[in-house]
Amino acid sequence: MIPVEAPAIAFIGEPEAGSPRPFSAATVAAGLVFISGQSAPHDPAKGVFRGQTPADEVRNALAKVSSILADAGSALERVVQVTMLITNPEDYAACNAEYVKHFPGGLPARHTARFGVPTEARVAFSCIALAGVGQP
Repeated sequence: MIPVEAPAIAFIGEPEAGSPRPFSAATVAAGLVFISGQSAPHDPAKGVFRGQTPADEVRNALAKVSSILADAGSALERVVQVTMLITNPEDYAACNAEYVKHFPGGLPARHTARFGVPTEARVAFSCIALAGVGQP
């Protein structure tokens, strides 16, 4: 039997030991980037707020996702699948209206689910993207 090397996995934004968020912001493996669920940044002590509307939260959360993708060597244009998590179904239309603005070259496959985590966020995103910037 020929030994098979395990594929390399890169971890982006690993948590510090003891972090209450025990997951990396992203992993890169097999030519793909996997982004963990991300809501809009919120740190009132630093003057950072998610936003006042669902659209603000979508815009700010996708900016955070975009930043993590850049750290992993990818971009929103390389996203092939998105999960949108919302806390209130009444925000669905407003979230969609803002979401489509971030994918002008074509909308990735997506599913949406309600979520409830110990946060005040109204929307969060996870996604899978092709690694590397450029054409697919």
